[in-house]
This record gives sequence, C-alpha cells and structure tokens, in this order.
Amino acid sequence: MCPPPKIVLDSNIFVGAGFNPRSSSARLIEWVREGRLRLIWHELTLAETRYQLEKIPPLDWEPVATLFRSRNELRDDLPLVDYAFIADPDDRKFAALAEKADALLVTSDEHLLSAAAYLNVPVLTPAAAVTRFS
Repeated sequence: MCPPPKIVLDSNIFVGAGFNPRSSSARLIEWVREGRLRLIWHELTLAETRYQLEKIPPLDWEPVATLFRSRNELRDDLPLVDYAFIADPDDRKFAALAEKADALLVTSDEHLLSAAAYLNVPVLTPAAAVTRFS
C-alpha cells in the first residue's frame, strides 16, 4: 500500500473551506482528515493558518487543529531568503515548506500560483488538486 500523497495547504485553503463547506478546499481538508492526503506543516505555516482562522469571524481554529499531526511536522529551518522571487513575504514559507518536503502545494493565492514555474514541486489550485486526487 502506498503512503498518502504529501501536500502543503496554504492558509487560504482553510479559509475557503470554512466559508464554503462544499468547495474543493473543503474536500481536500476532508481527505486530510480521512488520511487520503498527508498534510505536511511547519511551525510557521501552522502559526499563519491559525492566525488567519482566528482573525476572521465566523471561522474557527479548533475544527482543524487536529489535522496538524506531529508526525507530519517538518522541523528543519526553511530557507525563506531563497524565495524572494515570491512577491508576498507571507507566502514564501508555504513554497519553502513544499519544496523542502517534496510535497504538492495547494493554494488560491496568485503570488504562489504565478511563481509555480520557479518551484520544483507542483503548485495547484484547490479544484486542480481535487481533480488530481479523485
């Protein structure tokens, strides 16, 4: 049996899922919950995701907190300086993590999507990721 594919989810995937439980973003999160996908995370991406979910009512951190399983945490330093070509500094950690973990990056963020050609991992929208894993 093959291990589940590794993915990095940008914080906007959690936000999108929170607002639309029928969205592709919500489906991806459900697949992580079911173990069909393996969410790779770093303390920086966890902090960003938690911050975004806690600052936007009516979203909530608690329903997704258990998806950040300790066995899937990458504890290495992320070389954020190597990702200066990504316009938004807050997005660089997601790209760095995806490359360091050799994981697919899922995002709705234009800065990350437009940088896809410069990354050594696939960068997909939620809809494209759902199609890939369906």
